[in-house]
Amino acid sequence: MTRIDLSDRLLCTLAPWRTAPHWRIAFSGGLDSTVLLHLLVHLAKTETLPPLSAIHVHHGLQAAADAWPEHCRSFCDALGVPLQVIRVQVPPGASLERAARDARYGAFREVIGPGETLLTGQHRDDQAETLLFRLLRGAGVRGLAGMPVHRPLGPGHLVRPLLDASRAELEAYAQAHQLTWIEDPSNRDLHFSRNYLRHQVMPSLTARWPQAAASLARGAAHMREAQGLLDELAQLDLGAARAPDEFDWLGVPSLALAPLAGLSAARQRNALSHWLAPLTRLPDTDHWSGWSDLCQAGADATPVWRLADGELHRSADRLWWLGGQWLRKPEAGDEWQDPSQPLRLADNGRVMLRGQTPVGPLRIGYRQGGETMRLPGRGQRDLKRLLNERGVPAFVRGRLPLLFRGEELLAVANLPGLDGSAQDGWRLHWQPSDEDQGLR
Repeated sequence: MTRIDLSDRLLCTLAPWRTAPHWRIAFSGGLDSTVLLHLLVHLAKTETLPPLSAIHVHHGLQAAADAWPEHCRSFCDALGVPLQVIRVQVPPGASLERAARDARYGAFREVIGPGETLLTGQHRDDQAETLLFRLLRGAGVRGLAGMPVHRPLGPGHLVRPLLDASRAELEAYAQAHQLTWIEDPSNRDLHFSRNYLRHQVMPSLTARWPQAAASLARGAAHMREAQGLLDELAQLDLGAARAPDEFDWLGVPSLALAPLAGLSAARQRNALSHWLAPLTRLPDTDHWSGWSDLCQAGADATPVWRLADGELHRSADRLWWLGGQWLRKPEAGDEWQDPSQPLRLADNGRVMLRGQTPVGPLRIGYRQGGETMRLPGRGQRDLKRLLNERGVPAFVRGRLPLLFRGEELLAVANLPGLDGSAQDGWRLHWQPSDEDQGLR
């Protein structure tokens, strides 16, 4: 394929992002990113493109890698492209490949600005290997859709503009322009699954079916279309489940259970997967039994389904996603030295008094069991019964801020009728969290 053909295809793919404030190239120094960077620099001479810069992430996983930042710097200097080198620590774990990838994309998210675009060099052969790898792991439609051409990344976007180009095309371009690139020794290590597929499996497939890589990539495109239809179905099925709830002020993602429970098992999994995708890594097939257990538990039960990045709770016929500080038990409250000012609570947001400050000394505490509260016209009432009357979700009962004067319970934050004194003109208000709810 000629350079003009490859350039035209690249420009066509990148057309939606031509107005981005900045294009950043993920530059490993390997063949793919070297060709991508060289192409963009030469296109910028005749086309109006956003400013270009490169990012090299140094994992330090092997001795040879120590020389790679300097190679990348020399290449970028020759092209007049600013380069940022970021060093990351890759934690040990079962999958070094996954840990390195997570560290790399974590670094990208840290540096990309609002609306900016990160360009990576994955190509059609990479897409074919991804599809084959995921097929062997038993992935569903979402996994078999392969790598998307674009997706959100932090406040910006990630775009893979070379997914319709083969590795052979990139090699031909590099040789025609006498480019030099880094050959990572670990790419020959057959211990890594992707390398085994690349060097052992794919050559056998292409020897029998020369268009195997293109066919697999086309299969991934069909799966992306199918996933799009499943996403549309999920949106329809989630519509009724997203009905407002009186405890929306908690800021916790939630769904009504009944509309989901009326669907077939497959549609339940599809809708819930769509809803959970921004919140957590999705469970594999074996772990979906946790969803069945949660649905089938008794009406008075409060089951929990623990997932990779948080927990799904069922309470009051509603599903609640808990992540971040909602999974950490709040520390015991302290004396409220200056009730005229908001009080920040450890792992539990903050509280404030609105209106006339009641006579002190005051303190904030949490439910331990056995608390009672005097209500006008009702006398002394058990706090547990009061929370039951108002249908307070189980997961929040132990972290609702309680206002005490000595041992006397004066108010329960945010619950009308319990949150203060209408006669004296004050209320206890709680802002539960400044965090997001586990968005990845």
